[in-house]
Amino acid sequence: MVELRGRRVVLRPVEPEDVDRLWSILREPAVAERWEPFDRAEIERDLVGSDEVFAIEVDGEIVGAIQYGEEDDPMYRHANVDVFLTTSRHGQGLGSEAVHTLASHLIDGRGHHRVTIDPAADNRAAIRAYERVGFRPVGVLRRYERGPDGTWHDGLLMELVAEELVDPGA
Repeated sequence: MVELRGRRVVLRPVEPEDVDRLWSILREPAVAERWEPFDRAEIERDLVGSDEVFAIEVDGEIVGAIQYGEEDDPMYRHANVDVFLTTSRHGQGLGSEAVHTLASHLIDGRGHHRVTIDPAADNRAAIRAYERVGFRPVGVLRRYERGPDGTWHDGLLMELVAEELVDPGA
């Protein structure tokens, strides 16, 4: 299992002792409004030990998680990323750094030339964070995701091609 290091963030495999902290973060109101409800058992089953999910650690504290998926069809090969952070760490550049660290790995370590991310279209803070890394808007995905309130919400498809990756801390 891979451990990835940025300037401040460490992306490492999710361990059983991380489950309660991640569950707590996912239940924070500002996080829960953007992520589907997870119960503790789902976190344990789906995140612990996965090669595609990393705990985001800063100074020994778990502050969120980041995951990726891959399309391996040679005609469409690319990766996608998703991330969440504890509310107390929003606005500190940690999301941009975590996304940059994982995108660098996907490009340099896994051979992807393109990475996508799809924040809620009204999530300006996340969109700005991804733009700092080099992601560009591609288009609005109308009625893309059902929110916890049961209504459909638009998503913004963003992409990054390898040559456009920017280190937000540089």
